[in-house]
Amino acid sequence: MGVVPTKRALEIAHEAELDLVEVAPGANPPVCRVMDYGKFLYERTKKEREARKAQTKIEIKEIRLRPKTNEHHRGFKTRDARRWLEDGMKVKVTIRFRGREITYPEIALEDLREIAEELQDVAVVEQKPNLEGRNMSMMLAPAKGVGKK
Repeated sequence: MGVVPTKRALEIAHEAELDLVEVAPGANPPVCRVMDYGKFLYERTKKEREARKAQTKIEIKEIRLRPKTNEHHRGFKTRDARRWLEDGMKVKVTIRFRGREITYPEIALEDLREIAEELQDVAVVEQKPNLEGRNMSMMLAPAKGVGKK
């Protein structure tokens, strides 16, 4: 309709039995639209809901080990991690230290390197091994070619 005085715009909206909604208050002059405000809000929330449904939630699975975990048990854990990575989930590998085990972090570091090596065909190291308190952890993400089945 072009530039219309506020009073005239309100009259037009009243005649159409609709609302006068300010769309762009920062513009010069401010931009307004004649519309059903209730319907507008409903459609906006509906679009937001649809967008939320379309989002993919990235699930993070965790495997916990100890520095003394033997090869056989670690094999079970890495097999689970491989399955999760093939399903498109991220995997956090955590090694928890107890007592004086904390004085030998290189053992845990070596274990994490071996796990990353075993899973290198399906995963990339997203976060390198780092020590936080009594836990050393590393994050693995699915490799580009591997994804959801």
